[in-house]
Amino acid sequence: MSAPWTPPDTAPLPAVQTTAVRRLRMAMGTSLAIEVTADSTEVARQGLESAFEAVQEVDRLMHPRRDGSDLARINAAAPGTVVPLHRKTWEVLVLAKRVHQASDGVFDPCLEGRFPQIELSNGPEWSLICHTQASIDLGGIAKGYAVDRAVEAMRSAGCSSGLINAGGDLRVFGSKTQTVFLREGVTAHAVELVDSALAVSDMDAPQRPSEHRGYYVGRTTNPRPTARYAAVVAREAAVADALTKCVLLCSEETAMRALQEFGAARLKWPSTATDRAQSPLPARPLPREFPG
Repeated sequence: MSAPWTPPDTAPLPAVQTTAVRRLRMAMGTSLAIEVTADSTEVARQGLESAFEAVQEVDRLMHPRRDGSDLARINAAAPGTVVPLHRKTWEVLVLAKRVHQASDGVFDPCLEGRFPQIELSNGPEWSLICHTQASIDLGGIAKGYAVDRAVEAMRSAGCSSGLINAGGDLRVFGSKTQTVFLREGVTAHAVELVDSALAVSDMDAPQRPSEHRGYYVGRTTNPRPTARYAAVVAREAAVADALTKCVLLCSEETAMRALQEFGAARLKWPSTATDRAQSPLPARPLPREFPG
């Protein structure tokens, strides 16, 4: 009769060592805070630098007035001219058109002209034709898109998790839950995120990128804001960024329909401030400490 089987002695598996690197720099007219985790310091630093480069590329392509940017060329083109675009600019405009349609035309990055008068083509190259004189400002969506490209760059570099906060457009990636805090006056609300994005818009913010006119000034065709603050959670930062403008400017019914179409959610808390009684939404993510 054989002896009962007993499992062999096994040593516990060694804990996986990870390294976190944090940096804070300026980009796209705002502070850009990045925290990244990887198996080694070298990989983490490479991921961080790749993320900054990805943001800078979006800034070069989509700055509304910088010489040579896609937007500057679009805005200078005569009606009917085919304007070749970088694939990334084309992707942002396609997403903007989807949000434009979902918001019944309220989300419109055209400061001059209207979005339905712009034709986008992806063959044989990415291009655009404005059928009337147009001036486009992607300040309501490009920063979120830059955050998404930064996350993509960090993942491609081999980073396992991270967080990027670009002045109100924030995204976390990886399997672990990350807690961020939203400030509403002197109150901070904790929000837990896993592999998702959070964007906030504040109509009363004292500082906004001066190069963007976007949705806050210069637009006479927009309806009056229905809220002063908006916070949206979505899978991607570009979507969350754009949908905060829908929450600010659309009717409640239209905003909810747009959120549902993109699988996003609006965050909302009670507020004691009289002027926020009808729209008690949080303002900006609280900053973390990031060494330069």
